[in-house]
Amino acid sequence: MAHYSIWILLVCVGLLCIGHGLHGSLVAVIAQSSDFGPDVTGLVMSGYAAGLLVSSFITPRLVRSVGHVRAFAGLASIVSTAVLLMPLWVNAPFWLAMRFVSGLCTSGLFIVCESWLNGASSNRNRGQMLSMYMIVTYGALGAGQLLLNVTDTSGFARFIIVSALLSLSLVPLILLPAEAPSIEGARPVSIEEVWRASPLAVVGAFACGLAQSGFFAMGAVFGLTQGLALVYVSIMMALPPIGVIFSQYPIGWISDRFDRRTVIMLLSAVSAVIAALTMLTDGFTPMLFIGMVTVFGTLSLPLYSLVIAHANDHLVKEQVLGASAKLVLLYGLGSILGPLTVGQFMQSMGGGGFLAFNALVYAALAGFAFWRRLKR
Repeated sequence: MAHYSIWILLVCVGLLCIGHGLHGSLVAVIAQSSDFGPDVTGLVMSGYAAGLLVSSFITPRLVRSVGHVRAFAGLASIVSTAVLLMPLWVNAPFWLAMRFVSGLCTSGLFIVCESWLNGASSNRNRGQMLSMYMIVTYGALGAGQLLLNVTDTSGFARFIIVSALLSLSLVPLILLPAEAPSIEGARPVSIEEVWRASPLAVVGAFACGLAQSGFFAMGAVFGLTQGLALVYVSIMMALPPIGVIFSQYPIGWISDRFDRRTVIMLLSAVSAVIAALTMLTDGFTPMLFIGMVTVFGTLSLPLYSLVIAHANDHLVKEQVLGASAKLVLLYGLGSILGPLTVGQFMQSMGGGGFLAFNALVYAALAGFAFWRRLKR
């Protein structure tokens, strides 16, 4: 039954991520076409991260109060409604508010799914399940980008698709023929304790939030500023997370057999170099440009899972859940600043600012990982 429950959960996550992937890029594309400007678009997109930050405090209490299923049902209904309301009033303040609601609810849905997945897994298979979870997550996020190409003369059709997918993600969890697991024995953990256990995990979680939120929030705007047609933009945003399907397991396998700090350092450094080199492809064919962005995302996106694994290497069992909440909090803080900072970079440097920001963040993370490798 546990094995069956896990596969149902993965179906639920897949539907959720397809809708979530489409929603993020759709908002960015329409904001760009509505002349919000890169800086204002970055502010609107950062509303999601602000909601994520608040959700890390609210959702655990909500689950303890009403249970996994009711919490998921309520959050799914709210975010589905928020998505449908967005095309009614296309203006920055309203969209910022709706993005906040979306971040609050969608990240809450992920928290419910992940806590259920951890409860349904055992120590023997939790690593395998986490790899499958990440593959489904990024694969579905990539697939959602392709739905940008749906013809939408009314301005509502693609928002309706997002809403429908988010609502459908509720169905597998409601019909799951198993009682939701309970989490007991965990104790609160402060960020200071996580820092003492693993400074690299603290810096890495923040850096990944900074870079990955900027990538997904402003990637579509970056593609449009480079003169790519919408179909190419959707492909550019779809291929990096789809590439993670092939890179996630080998990278995880390598990190289990070598010093994880070294793997984080090397991946970060290579990602920074690729981002810098991509800035030199200006004027080349769209396929070459998209290929460079794909390689960059395929190597950089798995870094967050390595950071979490590195943190768990230095924590006792009673600290794991509390530390996970704090790492999500740090990721959320980075996610708030990511779109805002990318927007400012692009406002002052043009489209190249997007790549310069990513190169800078990953170079800094590589440098810190190298320093920690020398210290420990």
